Amino acid sequence: MNKIAVLEGALFIVGEDGLNINQVMEILDIDLKEAKSLLEELVTSYEKDRRGITLALFGNKFKLTTKPEHKDYYEKLIETTEGRELSPAALETLVVIAYNEPITRIKIDELRGVASAHIIRRLIAEDLIESVGREDTPGRPRLYKTTETFLDYFGLTSLNELPEIIKEKKEENNDEQNLFE
Repeated sequence: MNKIAVLEGALFIVGEDGLNINQVMEILDIDLKEAKSLLEELVTSYEKDRRGITLALFGNKFKLTTKPEHKDYYEKLIETTEGRELSPAALETLVVIAYNEPITRIKIDELRGVASAHIIRRLIAEDLIESVGREDTPGRPRLYKTTETFLDYFGLTSLNELPEIIKEKKEENNDEQNLFE
């Protein structure tokens, strides 16, 4: 098993939440010395000019980030995505957040059945959602909610104007038989 690749994948999965050294040790089942060595190796590999991302330490969390020297290009990317219609995945993510806010990324992923980190970053960049703190559970995941821009985008004055979700009622069948009888 290539532990450096597993570490890189884990950092990608957790996105903006990052990983602390203890989480790295736990995930990879390694000691502190090996965890530091793997992190240093990853930093060194990202320092090369041919890489667009880097590994940065924020507080006690290691996070994958874009390189600061590429900032102008990424700003153009955000500018070119403004005004575009929202993808079905982005709309689905907004619906999940609007009806369940405040909500964590993990809960969004569970409700959608797919990873939402990239879409959440885009929705934050477009100011349709924002982080409003952290949940008081292990790992302290970020909580997200919709913004005033979201309301403006959809022509709403408040979330109370969202359509009510109708849950289908299952008809009870009193004539059910026990399959094991």
